[in-house]
Amino acid sequence: MSKTAITTSNDVLYPNSERDGKPILTFTDLRVSFTTDFGQVDAVKGVTFDVKPGEVVALVGESGSGKSVTSSTAMGLLPKNANISGSVKLGDDEITRFDAKQLRRIRGRRVAMVFQEPMTALNPVLTVGDQLTESLIVHDIAYGEEAKRRAIELLDMVGIPDAKNRLKQYPHQFSGGQRQRIVIAMAIACSPEVIIADEPTTALDVTVQAEILELLRSLKDKLNTGILLITHNMGVVADMADRVCVMLRGELVETGSVAQVMKAPQHPYTQKLLAAVPKLGTSLEVAEPEPVTHSVKVDAKYAVEAKDISIAYEHRGKKNVVVHDVSFTLAPGEILGLVGESGSGKSTIAKSVLGLLPITQGSLKLYGKELTSMGKAELRKIRKQIGVVFQDPAASLDPRFPIGDVITEPMVIHNVGDKKSRIERAYELLDAVKLPRSVVNRYPHELSGGQRQRISIARALALDPDVLIADEPTSALDVSVQAAVLDMFAELQSRYEFACFFVSHDLAVVDMLAHKVVVLKEGREVESGPTDTVLHNPREEYTKRLLAAAPVPDPDEQRLRREANRRLLLSGE
Repeated sequence: MSKTAITTSNDVLYPNSERDGKPILTFTDLRVSFTTDFGQVDAVKGVTFDVKPGEVVALVGESGSGKSVTSSTAMGLLPKNANISGSVKLGDDEITRFDAKQLRRIRGRRVAMVFQEPMTALNPVLTVGDQLTESLIVHDIAYGEEAKRRAIELLDMVGIPDAKNRLKQYPHQFSGGQRQRIVIAMAIACSPEVIIADEPTTALDVTVQAEILELLRSLKDKLNTGILLITHNMGVVADMADRVCVMLRGELVETGSVAQVMKAPQHPYTQKLLAAVPKLGTSLEVAEPEPVTHSVKVDAKYAVEAKDISIAYEHRGKKNVVVHDVSFTLAPGEILGLVGESGSGKSTIAKSVLGLLPITQGSLKLYGKELTSMGKAELRKIRKQIGVVFQDPAASLDPRFPIGDVITEPMVIHNVGDKKSRIERAYELLDAVKLPRSVVNRYPHELSGGQRQRISIARALALDPDVLIADEPTSALDVSVQAAVLDMFAELQSRYEFACFFVSHDLAVVDMLAHKVVVLKEGREVESGPTDTVLHNPREEYTKRLLAAAPVPDPDEQRLRREANRRLLLSGE
């Protein structure tokens, strides 16, 4: 089955060629407020813009600016306590007047959504084939073998190999990039007039992100579908968007063509957003902090030293080697960036340093002590020296604990100090991460995403760790919040001089923070060395491809980079 067959097979999987240039999705003076126990909360305040066929309109702004609330009105997904005024039109139909039955008819058929996290968008207990055919059956489009044939065409179209056999597989049997492709296939199953893509590439590494953006671009051109793209990645905006709408506190503060908004922003907030975007070739300048001498052991040359380590997962007696002969050193006060695609072994290596995964071959030392020969009791003791910051603060902070208990939990587990000294340490750390001491009695859900990530960093520093593992600590944050967290992170690292593993798929962030970089591919070390050398003058083709795939917030430069990336991919085939 050829990939072009999908566009001509029948009356559903076809380009929307009959639509003229009139808008297919129009928001006019949209206002949304929510009735709460504390009164009315105004989320969207008089927003007006539209999306035309074959056009990508990017909606950007910080968390809480009203982006997702605005887009949710187009599918009737707001809760019952929402009060909506103004107009939301899909073609000539007023969506705000639709009842539940009418909304079910348009969801998936005329307007579809691509969600940020494919593992939550896909049902883990249903096969991919069942989920792809569901909308076809619900909308009386195809049944049985015909629906199955169309599902195969959809998987072909989004680039999933061996589509016929993979229909029988479950979501966990696909990679992150493949799962996102399946979510996109589900969204285009009924050839909708408009697709709402809500942060479709946030959790993906740069090469997979480039593939997904290329896929969305080609589908938009084939099907003439309008796309409302919600993102905080300004590089993605430059790569994909035709027009840009900037939101701040529920209001539309700037709108225009992508070139106009990205290259000559008029509103101070837009200027601030673009100034906060990390760029390759820049580094953070941090003021000299007061020296802190108690946190670093000076009796060993390296905080972490790995020599030819291999790591394997064991399942039913069979070993699957996922890291092969990787070597690196990390000195006190250094930041080592681990970069590479999903599945390259970055997080696996970080887990092995924590002692959560055994080393099957080679040597791994923490301050000169061999981790591979330690017993469980000694490993538990040495974990006091290691702090961890996870990617998603909402998932890593216990929602039942107030912030004070969250920060002091490591001290309780390792029996460090008494209640008074622990709370004093919590106050000290809140000062360090630039949060008011009053948050000590609040709960995680009462804080913003950036504030929760600051709490995660504070908790990781509670025991004065000698080694800090930061696993994608800023990938889910808005650019301005990310910039503030990175500034704070660099200052803390300079003050406490902990050795740091910084795992990230954002090469610009690694370039800003890291002293050294290790590039990994399929569990093997491709290239390593000082950041300036590896990221600015790479030797290996794989590193060059990673750098070429990273989008930049300049539409003209991004167009040139996209063409260069295509040439690299073609030369590698």
